[in-house]
Amino acid sequence: MDFEQASALNDAIRAVGMRHRALAGALLAPLGLHPGQEVLLLELDAEGPRTQGQLATASGCEPPTITNSVRKLEAAGLVVRNPSSTDGRVTIVELSDRGQALLPDLKWAWEQLAERTVAGLTTTPLNELSDALVDLAASLTAIGPPAIQQPSPATSPDAPRRP
Repeated sequence: MDFEQASALNDAIRAVGMRHRALAGALLAPLGLHPGQEVLLLELDAEGPRTQGQLATASGCEPPTITNSVRKLEAAGLVVRNPSSTDGRVTIVELSDRGQALLPDLKWAWEQLAERTVAGLTTTPLNELSDALVDLAASLTAIGPPAIQQPSPATSPDAPRRP
């Protein structure tokens, strides 16, 4: 892949991510939610009570991020946290009655987000787009986080610059 192809691909992915998150924010705000919180509520709905570690794994977020999000959801009355009955170091998170009551509106917003995201597609069939995005996500997951590398001599600050 040359630089122009890489730039076009990276710019498109960045633009989609930014616009999708902004649209999610607009749809979630009337529910009192911020982007990312819906994923935790939907996970709890689908899987039932979960540990914060399980929520971190399911959402792909770091545990401190989940802890902060769960605190905010608890303060909003949408989830409850209880110590595990088998391991005092573990906290179990579950939907509160208020969180359960929010689910129909949350699921509607989630559907609207998807529908509005693809509403303008003109040349790409939805199933092909879904397959490509699932494949892309799997590819990024498979390669893992980038390793921190020292700059090569050609890219070090002291190296001669290309003309």
